[in-house]
This record gives sequence, C-alpha cells and structure tokens, in this order.
Amino acid sequence: MMAAEPGRHWQRFEPRQRVKRIAVFLVALGTVAVSWLYMGLDLQYVWTAPQELLDLAVRMFPPNWAYTTEIVLPLIETVHIAVVGTILAVGASLPVAFLAAENTTPNRVTYAIGKLIVTVTRSVHVIIWALVFVVMLGPGAFAGMVAIAVRSIGFVAKLLGEEIEEIEFDQVEAIRATGASSFQVLLYSVIPQIKPALVGIGVYRWDINVRSATILGAVGAGGIGVQLFNAVDAFQWSSVLMILIAILGIVLLSETISARARAVVR
Repeated sequence: MMAAEPGRHWQRFEPRQRVKRIAVFLVALGTVAVSWLYMGLDLQYVWTAPQELLDLAVRMFPPNWAYTTEIVLPLIETVHIAVVGTILAVGASLPVAFLAAENTTPNRVTYAIGKLIVTVTRSVHVIIWALVFVVMLGPGAFAGMVAIAVRSIGFVAKLLGEEIEEIEFDQVEAIRATGASSFQVLLYSVIPQIKPALVGIGVYRWDINVRSATILGAVGAGGIGVQLFNAVDAFQWSSVLMILIAILGIVLLSETISARARAVVR
C-alpha cells in the first residue's frame, strides 16, 4: 500500500500490484471460459426446467402414505449403517491421528504413513468406496457400513491430529517422568486432553454419515437408497416423495441430536 504524497491521489495498491490482480482475474476468467467451452454446456433446457419441475411435482402429489410401512426397516438400517460405520471410523482413526500428528508420531516415516492414510481415505468419495466394497463383500448393509467407516477415517483422523498437535505438552512430560510407557503416555495424558474434541468430531461425522448412508443404495450398499432408486426406476413418483419426506425427517432428527450432543460436549 502506497502512502499519499503532496499533489498525488491516494491509491490502495501500487501499479505493480494492480497489474498482478488484473492478471489473476483475467486468468480466472479465461479458465472459466475454456472449461465452459470444453464441457459444451447447453442452456436450452434451462428455459423448460420450471415447466418440467411443475410436471414432476404434479406427479408426486399426494405422497403415497401407505408406502410408509415399507420404508421403516430400510430407514432403521440406514441409521444403523451410519452409527456402526462412525464408531468403527472413530476407533480406527485414533492410531492414524497419533501417526499424523507431529508431536506424537515416532518418526518421519510413520508421519508420512499417517498422512497417506488420511489423504487416501478422504480423497475417494463414499459412493466409490461403496462400489469397491460391494464388489468385495457383496451387496447389502455390510458393504455400506465399511464404506462409511473407511471414508470417515481420514476426516476424523485429520481433525484429531490437529487437536493432538495443540495439546499441553507439560502434562505429557509429567506422565512420562513417572516412568510410563509410550502407550500409557497416550492413554493418560493425550487422550484426556482430546476427549471433548473426539466426542464432538465423532458426533459431527455421524451427522454427515446419516446423509451419506441415504444414497448408498444407488450402488447396492443397503439403506433407504435402495427403495428410493427402485421407486425412481419404476416411475412411482408418489412413493418417491414419501421416501424423500422420510429421509428429510431422519436427517432433521440427526441434526437435532448432533447439535444437542455437541452442546453437551462444550
């Protein structure tokens, strides 16, 4: 930022800074234009979208309330997939977080391994993991549960690793001075300090996993998604609306439980 001089107007940026900012803007604009042309986006259907949406709404209403009895068990299965998958992920993420934290990892090799696990599990979408585990384990809720767990490990371990790096190391040194082993140091000095964050992150991830579990049925990994995509394929739009209402209800319930649980942890 340049100061104003006698006879000159004040300007926020120097000429060189303005040129750089303009260049960055032009590069970003050019990137958008090239991407648009490369994808060959066609806007002709945008103008008919409101009419198509209205037609779909007419097909959906009224919802098929009689279909409720058929989706209760799949909804329960969806919640179970999210719950068990989250518990497995939290348990598996603890050692990964210790490896991925600079102040608790034994050496640079283990640090790299921890970061690799965090990156790999987070970079692959849950649907892709579900596809892999459906092939490996067969279709059903078990494959969905494992996919949820594996996808969540990197998320939980990354946040826990950052929490571990912020702990008070005086407590660690005090426990270590008593002659405690490395495992005892982790158990009695590190874990107590990150326990509130562990609970909060676990609850938050469960809330996310409830949403994720509702779409795993698209690849045969169990849950309410199986009924949803079957109804869509059969053009049973009133049943589709009933399933969407049920999914919305379970998501709102999980949001309420998650918010209250995080409030208690704080």
